[in-house]
Amino acid sequence: MAHSDVTGGPVYRGHAYVHGKASGTLIASNQELSFWGGVHSETGEIIDQHHPLKGKHLKDKILAIPGGRGSCSGSTVLLELLLNHRGPRAIIFQRREDILTLGVVVAEEIFNKAIPVVVLDSANFNAFLKMDGRTVHVHDGCVFSAEFSHITCHHPSDHDSSQRTSRAPKVELSAVDQAFLDGQHGRAAQAAMRILMRMADLLAAHELMDITQVHVDSCIYTGPASLAFAERLRDWGGKVRVPTSLNSISVDQRRWRAQRIDASYAGAASRLSDAFTNMGAKPTFTCAPYQLSTAPKLGDQVAWAESNAVVYANSVLGARTRKYPDLLDIAIALTGRAPAGGPHTETNRLASLIVRVTDLGDASDVDDSLYPLLGYHVGALAADHIPAVVGLQALSPSKDDLKAFGAAFATVSSAPMFHIVGVTPEAADLNKIVSHAPGLRTVKVGKAELAASWNELNSTSKGQPVGLISLGNPHFSFAEVRKLAQLCRGRNKSDGVAMIVTCGRSVYHLTKQAGLVDELERFGCEFVTDTCWCMITQDTILRTTDAIMTNSGKYAHYGPGLTGRPFYFGSLAGCVDVACQGGHGGVKPQWLADRVI
Repeated sequence: MAHSDVTGGPVYRGHAYVHGKASGTLIASNQELSFWGGVHSETGEIIDQHHPLKGKHLKDKILAIPGGRGSCSGSTVLLELLLNHRGPRAIIFQRREDILTLGVVVAEEIFNKAIPVVVLDSANFNAFLKMDGRTVHVHDGCVFSAEFSHITCHHPSDHDSSQRTSRAPKVELSAVDQAFLDGQHGRAAQAAMRILMRMADLLAAHELMDITQVHVDSCIYTGPASLAFAERLRDWGGKVRVPTSLNSISVDQRRWRAQRIDASYAGAASRLSDAFTNMGAKPTFTCAPYQLSTAPKLGDQVAWAESNAVVYANSVLGARTRKYPDLLDIAIALTGRAPAGGPHTETNRLASLIVRVTDLGDASDVDDSLYPLLGYHVGALAADHIPAVVGLQALSPSKDDLKAFGAAFATVSSAPMFHIVGVTPEAADLNKIVSHAPGLRTVKVGKAELAASWNELNSTSKGQPVGLISLGNPHFSFAEVRKLAQLCRGRNKSDGVAMIVTCGRSVYHLTKQAGLVDELERFGCEFVTDTCWCMITQDTILRTTDAIMTNSGKYAHYGPGLTGRPFYFGSLAGCVDVACQGGHGGVKPQWLADRVI
């Protein structure tokens, strides 16, 4: 509970995960925020079109939100903001939060710059929200409205704020871990282990564990800080110790000149990817590493970043990984060690929310827009809880349906996985995958709720013409390219509508060999590899100021803020229809059309 200082004002005492002092105007919300796609990395403006803080600027403010959500890249965006002086002066959370806190930890460990990060309990956090718009102060684990001179702030678990935030490790160190920490494997690995120890402390992990592979998302160019971080680790002699794949990068390395991408931007993005390949990572350049031949198997212990990939690995493959933030991914790769616990263990993979899907009918009654739409809705319901979804078994969703569900789910949820009873590998029996601890909730979701989410994703004004069909977020699979070719066969694309597909290099080569790429290019479809839609902001690719239509729930959410364009969401067939006929999107499919919200 809050205490009073000598002036009678409230003092909210919490836990400081990064120590320090700060003062500023409070901007506060009870809704989680993804910094990637939600905050502009150069200006600090909140650009998430669905967030109540949209349009506010973080520079020199005290930010209070329950936690982060969505993309693993939020850590890198916050690092950019701290180094370019456009970030907040302190962050107050309602729960332990790792993605954004990591950005601050890396800023302190690598660049000697940090801001206070404090976690308040729910009662204090909710009371603190009422101070929105007022000048507040942060001193280690305390937040308050009085001046610093009036406060004696102490928390028994906090350290002297005159000391660097790095703490005496609470994690049991193996001989291998200690060797890294002592610098026996070089400066980069030593820095990586310091970061790992602090994050293990935050995550309440008592030890580190071996992992078999890493998927790195830190290769996305968010600005000079992301490049400086990677090149510093490389120049310190960093080398990966386990097989490491790379996520989509920020440019198509083979086509950026033809796409008229600014040479300085392309050069910086390529330098970033080169830094990681110099450290031994493979240039896979896909946000769908589960499509690679190296994808993990059921029970494999891995460390993946990229939110959709994490959720797919845990939920669909049955591999085991936390939702590792950008920057921590390469630290794990340089050591082969990761914090134990979380979804790496059986008990932390249990569902604490049951979602019963009703009145959908059979598979012939729905189209493929159901899965991203449902994933988006379930993700918003779940927040940081793992859900068990009941009612989809009869629909027999494909792997691509589950990919679309998971990507949309991960956009608005911070949970690392979901279960679908009778579909995903660990969910044969509902009773065996739910936590029977107090607090288990059950909610029903039907067409009425999904129609409301449809309206949210179709956020543009009705009747605005479509200038671009955006496909492949996450990267298209071979099956999706084949389905697209079938839908386009014998039809003519409108000259006024561009269609672009992003996919990984491996899928591109396979579909090229199968003749599908040539067929679709004759239709007028273009292919982009290496990068993905959430990284594409260049007008030379986006081309249009008209609306963009996509079949991705993830991109329909992030796209308006990232591109400044209005968005329509629909099925793949709906996207092809608009590509051929022109006009606008946003028309509800038949299975939702009888529901008007």
